[in-house]
Amino acid sequence: MPESETEAWEYSLSIPHDPRAVTVCRRTLRLILTMHGLIRLVDVAELLATELVANAVLHTKGPATLRVRWSGNVLRIGAWDASPEPPEPPGDLANLADAEEGRGLALIRACADVWGWQPLSRCGSRGKYVWCDLVAA
Repeated sequence: MPESETEAWEYSLSIPHDPRAVTVCRRTLRLILTMHGLIRLVDVAELLATELVANAVLHTKGPATLRVRWSGNVLRIGAWDASPEPPEPPGDLANLADAEEGRGLALIRACADVWGWQPLSRCGSRGKYVWCDLVAA
């Protein structure tokens, strides 16, 4: 196992309320994971980060933050946004196959080992943090 896989690290990327931020976050995440020797997690991690950041940008009006943390063989990907409202509970992915929206958290629930959310203030702004974990085998 490369040494970088055993050391804990964390990155945060503050993003404006802009749909282009989703692509910036996805590409930044790919670079982070590649540089840390975790390329095997990139595809699923990109999908999860895309859904988390897209939800933050589409369903809120303020800035957001992508946070990526590696610790103890677990990759945590999370997005903070300025809305204190809890996320809508995810539906069953099979029932959402033809839906035009509403699949984000269902995809996260299906692809991540665990996910959740919590209220979280940042820089004096109330908001929430939605996260998911990928356990590296």
